[in-house]
Amino acid sequence: MAMKTLGAAALLAAVLAAGPAVAQQLTYDQALAPSAVRVVQDRLRQAGFYNGAVDGVWGDDSQVALQQFQQSHGLQVTGQLNQATAALLNLNPPELLAASQPGNPPPERRPLSPAEIRNLQSRLATLGYYRGPIDGTWGTGTQDALDRFQQHAGIQASGRLNPQTVTAMGLNPADLSQPVP
Repeated sequence: MAMKTLGAAALLAAVLAAGPAVAQQLTYDQALAPSAVRVVQDRLRQAGFYNGAVDGVWGDDSQVALQQFQQSHGLQVTGQLNQATAALLNLNPPELLAASQPGNPPPERRPLSPAEIRNLQSRLATLGYYRGPIDGTWGTGTQDALDRFQQHAGIQASGRLNPQTVTAMGLNPADLSQPVP
């Protein structure tokens, strides 16, 4: 799997810079506000490249759709919403950014609950990356396991949890406390 980023947010990440994750507390990050992600997903759907839910969660299905759109239009396949891709999708980056301005809901960035951390620890253990206690406490062992998982999955090891990482782990990005069936 090629190295991936939260594609829709790559162009806007500098503007929405949220600062580094605090040690010992993992946050769940989605750099664009869900409403902005829905706009991108809807445009990709209208263009015939996205068949997933227009749910505001940037997961693997959104990422693949963006890459296929780029490839079919002769663009460099970066998986990032760059200027050329945004222009062909008739997207206006300032409008996407407006979703993150005062008075609008901010991009999702929240601390994880102990139940969510336990579920992540359990999943990382099942996948062979974590050997510590399933205790709902985010420590260096859990962080190291996440970093190793991201590296082996070809996801940028950011030290942060995002929908792309969660989806690659086989978890539901809309409900991190939900165990894998």
